[in-house]
Amino acid sequence: MSTRTFRITVRGAFDGLTDAQRAELLADAAEHDVLRAAFTPEGNLTYDIAARPAFVFRFSDGGDEEEDILEATERAEDAAKAWLAERGYGFKNLRSTAEDLSQAPMGKRQRRAARSSGA
Repeated sequence: MSTRTFRITVRGAFDGLTDAQRAELLADAAEHDVLRAAFTPEGNLTYDIAARPAFVFRFSDGGDEEEDILEATERAEDAAKAWLAERGYGFKNLRSTAEDLSQAPMGKRQRRAARSSGA
């Protein structure tokens, strides 16, 4: 079982879309609204093609070691590229950021709960 949870964000921009592809993205825009954004193992895509050609994929992954985040990021990028390629969507400026949640600072509520539980 993984001891670390990673959140990977893959950002980019659609490039060279045909009118048909743009219409397809516009038709599906409601299911890719930022209000439905979530980090999922299979990846969650959000965009607002009417405003700008940018997109964001959000992935969750895990690992046992801190270094596993590099492989998780590579898997996320590959999955994003595959999703785009399967649909024939061109893209550019692909970049990724990753966060190891085991290294994230605790919020005020988390610290209070940890003290209350005797941790």
